[in-house]
Amino acid sequence: MWSGFFSKADCWSPNLYNWLHLERAAYESMRFKENIFLISLGCAKNLVDSEHMLGLLRSKGFPLVNSIEQAEAVVINTCGFIKAAVEEAAKTISEVVDLKKQGKLAKIVVAGCFVQRYGHKLQREIPEVDGWVGTGEFSKVADLLENHKEKDKAAFLISRPSYLADHYVPRILTTPFYSAYVKIAEGCSHRCSFCLIPGLRGPFRSRDMQSVVVEAEEIVSRGVKEINLIAQDTTMYGKDFEKGGSLEDLLEKLVTIKGASWIRLLYCHPDGVSERLLELIDSEEAICPYVDLPLQHVNENILGAMGRNPGKQTPLELIERIRSRKPRISLRTTLMVGFPGETEEMFDELCDFVRVARFDHLGVFVFSQEKGTAAARLKSTVVPKVAQRRLEKIMALQAGISKGINQQMVGHVVPVLIEGFSPETKLLLKGRTANMAPDVDGQVLINKGEGVDGEIMPVLIREAYPYDLVGEIVSHQGEREAGINRLQPRGI
Repeated sequence: MWSGFFSKADCWSPNLYNWLHLERAAYESMRFKENIFLISLGCAKNLVDSEHMLGLLRSKGFPLVNSIEQAEAVVINTCGFIKAAVEEAAKTISEVVDLKKQGKLAKIVVAGCFVQRYGHKLQREIPEVDGWVGTGEFSKVADLLENHKEKDKAAFLISRPSYLADHYVPRILTTPFYSAYVKIAEGCSHRCSFCLIPGLRGPFRSRDMQSVVVEAEEIVSRGVKEINLIAQDTTMYGKDFEKGGSLEDLLEKLVTIKGASWIRLLYCHPDGVSERLLELIDSEEAICPYVDLPLQHVNENILGAMGRNPGKQTPLELIERIRSRKPRISLRTTLMVGFPGETEEMFDELCDFVRVARFDHLGVFVFSQEKGTAAARLKSTVVPKVAQRRLEKIMALQAGISKGINQQMVGHVVPVLIEGFSPETKLLLKGRTANMAPDVDGQVLINKGEGVDGEIMPVLIREAYPYDLVGEIVSHQGEREAGINRLQPRGI
């Protein structure tokens, strides 16, 4: 809070005077603007958009608050990819609208894929919302809030998505200080028959390589140790450049950033895993020995109906090629069950593949018939009850596989990124190995030793479960005395 007036004569340096002048100007601009609370739904790619919106709002002088109870205006960044996400968005909007009806909020702005998907009819169905912002217009959210008056008709900003945020766009990280997502591209140019993303996010467009590097350098300078590269298809990065470019070119620049301990690849398309990429993972300590590889299915007929025609290699051949590298690369995949035309025999083929491939991490979801996709026109042949049974069967199968893989780590020391106390109890710390991505994979629970948040520390694994490990922090001296077998950051 300001009190009195600071003159230039009162300041010990011109820089301090300028800083005080700017801070006072920022405070004065904030006095007459609503406190903003932002709700972010959906995936990590959506979270990055939310972080940019927070940065843009702060740059325009809006005060940002940590709870909806403190807010005068709420921004909701939505997902609209599948039915479950649409239902979550609608429920969240309804709850916030109720607060406005009770006089607890002045404004509501809804942004993101839900808006892009359903368009102008939302204005008629939810008139209490003051502004609607599509995926290609989120950079205007602060201007919308700044210019909208109480009696104005709800603003609606939607267009064919072409916007691409770069390192010049303000951003406030909401992830822990030691970890961040870096979006290297936007949109998608694949034509999977079950997917709405090309329509919701526009065609694939890569960020300028130097822009990505500058952003990575900046967040590492602020203490980020783990960079998670994301896009709808990270392996397609650079292929849309006129003069050419690639994910491999980008990685060669990123690994030179001092302080970037872990660089992780998420959302890699099966057709984009090159030998050069695998060689980089082999040779560069900073690149996590981890590949997120959404395969969706393994049966050729189903893959064809999905619009994911098999490439030069079958999924199993691809897995074998990746696993032939040393040291071992951890693999994560997502699979879909219940796609139209999936027979019991095809499902059994998928189960056999999971048994052989032995993924480190695996997620399964049931096919969702989304209006506007090519797959929505296919005749449904798998009832929801059967599809759910198939999901549960694969997850039970994977639980045994994951436990077996984790048991191989018992008795070994592995580097673990310490993340603070477990949310279940203050008696345990938690962390992750380089083979575990944030939010989607397991964790390491630590029941002995002193950890430092954000530091990568040696942990002796004592117990293993299907998704989590349990261990204790050890010193290098303690390792030598106990004759402990240390695993390097490259995995088992």
